[in-house]
Amino acid sequence: MSSIRRTAAFLILATITGVATARAQDAGGYKVTHKLTIGGEGGWDYTNVDGGRLYVSHATKLVVIDIASEKVVGEVPNTNGIHGAAIALDLGKGFTSNGRDTTVTVFDLYTLNTIATIKTTGANPDAIHYDALTRRIFTFNGRGENATVINAVTHEVLATIPLKGKPEFAQSNGHGTLYVNIETDPGQIAVIDTRTMKEVKRYPLPGCDGPSGLALDRANDRLFSVCDKVMVVSNPKTGKIVAKVTIGDGPDAVAFDPETKLVFASNGDGTLTVVHQDGRDKYSVVETVTTQKGSRTMSLDAVTHKVYMVGVEYGPTPPAQPGQTRPPRPPIIPESFSILVIEK
Repeated sequence: MSSIRRTAAFLILATITGVATARAQDAGGYKVTHKLTIGGEGGWDYTNVDGGRLYVSHATKLVVIDIASEKVVGEVPNTNGIHGAAIALDLGKGFTSNGRDTTVTVFDLYTLNTIATIKTTGANPDAIHYDALTRRIFTFNGRGENATVINAVTHEVLATIPLKGKPEFAQSNGHGTLYVNIETDPGQIAVIDTRTMKEVKRYPLPGCDGPSGLALDRANDRLFSVCDKVMVVSNPKTGKIVAKVTIGDGPDAVAFDPETKLVFASNGDGTLTVVHQDGRDKYSVVETVTTQKGSRTMSLDAVTHKVYMVGVEYGPTPPAQPGQTRPPRPPIIPESFSILVIEK
């Protein structure tokens, strides 16, 4: 290669690197700007944003919040042990996974009235996902170690998919393939064909024990799985790990913003790790945002680029009592259940 060509190549590389660095630096500046106080008692699990609304599971009900006004517009009651909700905008329906009742509640998106209740084929339906291509609901049953497939139009149970291990978050590529984190040591990704309703592939996630959250970059075909203090990026076509990124402790959820090329990991240690996608297989931590201890469930609004995290406030940890084998936990402050709004 001539010196002129070498110089030109160096300048091109320097320009690309400089642009990537500048974009990564510009990606910072997120912080908790305010809270939406919801109140009430009981636990929570998944949240998701769809159709201008934020859906939040809360003990025995689904809380529905209008994003524009930041007001609670209603609730879907009688969802005992609710884990999450799947939204089918094309059908005008929503579906909740009710872990304690081993059921799915079908509700009208506009009135929030219950349409039907469906019994799942496995205990403790946890993650729930709507596949728009087949118009099917998939519930991932934690204790049942399987998935229930439901016709979202007729509410008929179509199949049970055996899944060795506890399934967690799921993501669809929009073309008939569904990816599911399996909580094993090390973790695994199960690949499901939504048309045949069968597991067709599985690959390990070395260095990622008990993965919880899962996000997908559809354009680059990359999956993001979060485990304790690490986010693993994998190529589902090859089953290979392409990158690992250090994140906070005790993560639960992860989200990818295709416009800003940012990946967000919500951590139970009271942080949100913001990661920039410098390239398909290259990632760098932009910043660590202080949130709230114990707040680790999260959803992203890809329109406004805001992040929503759920949590409560805790009081002082009481002293250990004589004969107590487990360390005492701090009490939850009553009516402190809230949504943290994180934005630039």
